[in-house]
Amino acid sequence: MTDQSLDTSYMKKEKIWTKDFALICVANFFIFLGFQMTLPTLPLFVQHLGGSDQLIGVITGIFTFSALIFRPYAGHALESKGRQFVYMTGLAIFVLSVGSYGFIASIVFLFLMRMVQGIGWGLSTTATGTIATDLIPAKRRGEGMGYFGLSGNIALAFGPSLGLTLVGYITFSQLFLICAALGLVAVILSSQIKYKKVEQAAHKTATVKFDIFEKSALQPSMLLFFITVTFGGIASFLPLYTAQEGIEGIETYFLIFAIFLMVSRSFAGKLYDLKGHIVVFLPGTIMILTAMFLLFWLPNAMVLFIAAGLYGLGFGSIQPALQAWAVNKAPSHRKGMANATFFSSFDLGVGIGAVAFGQIAFLFGYNYIYLTSAISIVISIILYCTLLILNKRNRGTVEE
Repeated sequence: MTDQSLDTSYMKKEKIWTKDFALICVANFFIFLGFQMTLPTLPLFVQHLGGSDQLIGVITGIFTFSALIFRPYAGHALESKGRQFVYMTGLAIFVLSVGSYGFIASIVFLFLMRMVQGIGWGLSTTATGTIATDLIPAKRRGEGMGYFGLSGNIALAFGPSLGLTLVGYITFSQLFLICAALGLVAVILSSQIKYKKVEQAAHKTATVKFDIFEKSALQPSMLLFFITVTFGGIASFLPLYTAQEGIEGIETYFLIFAIFLMVSRSFAGKLYDLKGHIVVFLPGTIMILTAMFLLFWLPNAMVLFIAAGLYGLGFGSIQPALQAWAVNKAPSHRKGMANATFFSSFDLGVGIGAVAFGQIAFLFGYNYIYLTSAISIVISIILYCTLLILNKRNRGTVEE
């Protein structure tokens, strides 16, 4: 029997789907559903309040920057105060802030509450990734994170389309209260999980020094940054872009994107576990790059849908592999900080992308958002190839 078949046999014996893992996946689905329903509708709400494209970018960006600032605290608190404290606190803040949107009639107050929402999002998503990591066998982490990611992807399949559909029949206030109620369901489900206890050794290590990142997670996090820049342009401006071009089917775009995201999640994690990140990263980035060029061109709805499928396949392949890479290299008492570093790069990419793209849309038009996004993907490919060369010279610093 070959070494590979032994590894595969061993991996199959380790159970991923436990009661607690199922609970964290379902809770993650509901919080992401509430979040995804606001993602394409908030730009419309800002326009409803009289805001410009630049303000849309700023309000999107301030959310991610707010999450970014609190992720290092979340990473340390996960090891000192425990998973449950950080996760439940983040969920509560998220629910209250999204619910408050239902009573906001001013862009100034929306700006402030977006910052509060970002705090809750930063705490809860850092915690939930770490909780899932605790529950997945180490040998099957890529596969398990792929399954966990499906919970958010399923929400993505329905959330944007559902939000855009509902806003045609109900008020923005009613929509945001529904989103808050979905978050409340996540709170109830999360209260039933048996969380990993904080180890005393880990607590002592976590309180020695307050740093803001986990060094071992920097390489995959840097790559993720350049990829998630593209997400800021799609989430914030694609509905406005397609409306300007007279192209219908933006709800279908998000549905196709999420379906292909789920398809890629079903096999990309396993590929990472068996072959390493090299077999998923380069094909994934090529697909995203192609999608960005198609969105820059965008002559009709068919091209929009093809771009959705390519973007879903590419992003769904890359994200779980990079997250598993980030977590696997971290010491056992730094898994929370590794997740914080990873998601901080996600926030930074989306935030910088949203703010920059708001200005690009104002100066050059929506289509140039996606040409700029393509440049960001090219940078990620160059950086990845550079890291591969450097790591081989350093005798395989990064596991493949």
